[in-house]
Amino acid sequence: MIISHSATDSTGRLDSTDNYSEMGNSENTNNQVKVEILDYGPVKITGNFIVKDLKRNTEVTLNEVYLCRCGKSSNKPFCDESHKR
Repeated sequence: MIISHSATDSTGRLDSTDNYSEMGNSENTNNQVKVEILDYGPVKITGNFIVKDLKRNTEVTLNEVYLCRCGKSSNKPFCDESHKR
């Protein structure tokens, strides 16, 4: 995935584009992924993507996910809103 940092604003939100054609994978050229760094919260990822575990053998296909940035989540890497406590 290639992340474009050209679209940042005061909230720290980033737009990213899944650009497989530049990586030689022409079958997924229209996929878009958006990565947002939420103020005092998690990283929000939306779009067409796959999450794999550390061993790279479990795949979960998702449309939206919130990833923990504070390190307090009991469901890492996913946010469980522990940062609000």
